[in-house]
Amino acid sequence: MGDLGGALREAAAEEEEQDAAATAPGGGGDGGGADHLVVMVHGIVGSAADWKFGAEQFEKLLSDKVIVHCSNCNMYKLSLDGVDVMGERLAREIIEETNKRPQIKKISFVSHSVGGLVARYAIGRLYRPPRQTSQSAPQNMNDIDKGTIIGLEAVNFITVASPHLGSRGNKQVPFLFGFTVIETFACYIIHLIFGKTGKHLFLTDNDDGMPPLLLRMVDDWGDAQFMSALQSFKRRVAYSNVGHDRILFLLLKS
Repeated sequence: MGDLGGALREAAAEEEEQDAAATAPGGGGDGGGADHLVVMVHGIVGSAADWKFGAEQFEKLLSDKVIVHCSNCNMYKLSLDGVDVMGERLAREIIEETNKRPQIKKISFVSHSVGGLVARYAIGRLYRPPRQTSQSAPQNMNDIDKGTIIGLEAVNFITVASPHLGSRGNKQVPFLFGFTVIETFACYIIHLIFGKTGKHLFLTDNDDGMPPLLLRMVDDWGDAQFMSALQSFKRRVAYSNVGHDRILFLLLKS
C-alpha cells in the first residue's frame, strides 16, 4: 500500500485542492449522494465478513447517507502483527478509500474487539489539528476546538467489547480462570499464540525502552495524536458485554 507518510502528504495536498475548488465561484462539490464514510473494523483473527450483517443494515436503512467500508487489510493472521502495524495499514486503507470517493465529508468508525485499538491507532496517525483562523474571521467554537481525520468531520467512534486497558492480570481474562500464576505465566508466552498483538494486549512490549503501546495511546505521543484524535469525534461510545463474555471482563472494555 506504500508509505503512510507519503500517503498523508498526498491526502493533505488533495484536501487543499478541494478546499480551493469549493471556495471558487461555482465550486462546492457534487451536492448530492452519501458523503459519510462508516469504517467497520473486525477483531483478532477476524475478517471483513464479520461485519457483513451490520454493513447490510447500514446500507438498508441509510444508503442515501452513508458509505460502508468493512476493513480488509488486517484479516486472519495479519491481525497478529501488532496494534501499531495494523493501525498503519488501516490508516493507508482509509486514505485509499477516501481518495476513491472525493464526495466524502464525514467519517465514523464501528470496531469490534482488538479492532477498536487498531482504529484508535489509525485515527491518531490520520488526525489533523484545527486550522488557525484570523481574529477577524467568524469563528465556530465547535470547529476550532476540534481537528479532523484527514480533513473529514469526525462523527462517531464506537467500539464493541474492545480491550482498551489491555488484557493483563487482575482476573480480567476469564479463560485464564483468575489464577495469578496462570496470568503471570501467560505474559511470557502470549506472543507465541497471538504474536506482537498479544504483547500489546498483555502490556509486555518494550520498544526502544518506551512504555507499552496501550499506555502511550492514552495521550498524544510523538507524531501520533491518539487522544486529540479521539476527542475530535462528536460521539464516542464503548459497548461492553455485562455478562457471559468468556474473553474479556467488563472493566477492560469500559
